[in-house]
Amino acid sequence: MLTTKEKGNQLAEKLIEKLNNKTAVIGVVGLGYVGLPLAVEKAKAGYNVIGFDVQESKVDEVNQGINYIGDVVDEELKELVVNKKLKATTDYSFIKDVDAVAICVPTPLDIYKQPNTSYVESSAHEISDYLHEGMLVVLESTTYPGTTEELLKPILEQSGLTCGEDFFLAYSPERVDPGNKQFKTKNTPKVVGGVSENCTKVAATMYGNVLESDIHEVSSPSVAEMEKILENTFRNINIGLANEMAVLCNKMGIDVWEVIDAAATKPYGFMPFYPGPGLGGHCIPIDPWYLTWKAREYNYHTKLIETAGEINNEMPNYVIQRIMEILNKEGKALNGSNILVLGVAYKKDIDDYRESPVLPILEKLEDAGANWTVVDPYVKEFKHRKETKKPINKFTIEMLDSADMVLIATNHSGYDYEEILVHSKVVFDTRNSYNKNVNNERYYKL
Repeated sequence: MLTTKEKGNQLAEKLIEKLNNKTAVIGVVGLGYVGLPLAVEKAKAGYNVIGFDVQESKVDEVNQGINYIGDVVDEELKELVVNKKLKATTDYSFIKDVDAVAICVPTPLDIYKQPNTSYVESSAHEISDYLHEGMLVVLESTTYPGTTEELLKPILEQSGLTCGEDFFLAYSPERVDPGNKQFKTKNTPKVVGGVSENCTKVAATMYGNVLESDIHEVSSPSVAEMEKILENTFRNINIGLANEMAVLCNKMGIDVWEVIDAAATKPYGFMPFYPGPGLGGHCIPIDPWYLTWKAREYNYHTKLIETAGEINNEMPNYVIQRIMEILNKEGKALNGSNILVLGVAYKKDIDDYRESPVLPILEKLEDAGANWTVVDPYVKEFKHRKETKKPINKFTIEMLDSADMVLIATNHSGYDYEEILVHSKVVFDTRNSYNKNVNNERYYKL
């Protein structure tokens, strides 16, 4: 009779063999900004892939070869579906047919800025119902340190199987940067931390066969979970510093963008981060709060992280304050003004408006009695106070002429910035869109 260790080793070797010869079937739970690109890369690598999602609309689109994610190539998705390398379903019973599954579901915050792990828990319960011997489960959703072993593992073991002996469990954080032209899912280095040595080995084998990047193995899931939080907290804090510098520089009559560009000439000890109207996306404004929540368990207060978060969260209010000051200077009150808002996506040249700082800016404009119109060539629709709004795809000269202010909230490449300067009464640029000194008394920078 095999010992526990021998059984685990045998199952690991068998799964590694299937992963290496591409006979393993791979599942991906959650077909959003992380899951769909990952499913596509796994199918492109030669695996048969099953995507799982609770939204029938996404499942239907995938099965028709219709792409809805910017980082996925339309033709590649269609070819994979036609060749039956990738299919999608809402039926989680197909988990029984997969050898490995990655969980790529949202991990938002609740109204108290505490982690909402309900999507992870729900996925884990669905998987647990159909978990089988020799199967690999990997969590990719960004979360607090301890989630994989403290939350996911007990749910999966409700199946009657034992982690490390009967099945394998690891954490490998997603590293998706929507719109990044250089780094995509396929060529971004991957961090993997398993519950056991075999868990790490099996997960690293899967990713090594899919990605064209280094696979960095760490000693545990909690190390991998913490490093992901560190990545985004690093950016959160440094953007907070840039935003605070922007506020101070404006008071002092100094161009913060010129200051940062000057500092960036130093070849060591400095990395440029830039201010803006606030933070957006599912990572940077969200992830650090996972850590501040978890830190309370250890009676520790993350002062620096929370201060940076407060600075960044205050930027939409600062933008409104500046709008009022600029309009007052022009002899116009914010109440009753018409504001043409360029961009609702959280950054340039993407259709993602999750946590976009433009959303609270629109609410505050409305509360102040201003009228706003959004122009965004990428975002088809967005939620505003529980209503669905559709941006205008392209501005006209008449729209520029009639607006009391043009607010550049997202610096999409497709805007005609020279036309904006010529035809606008006032321009307030929160993104340094011109990247130069603009000699125009009607032009204001953040």
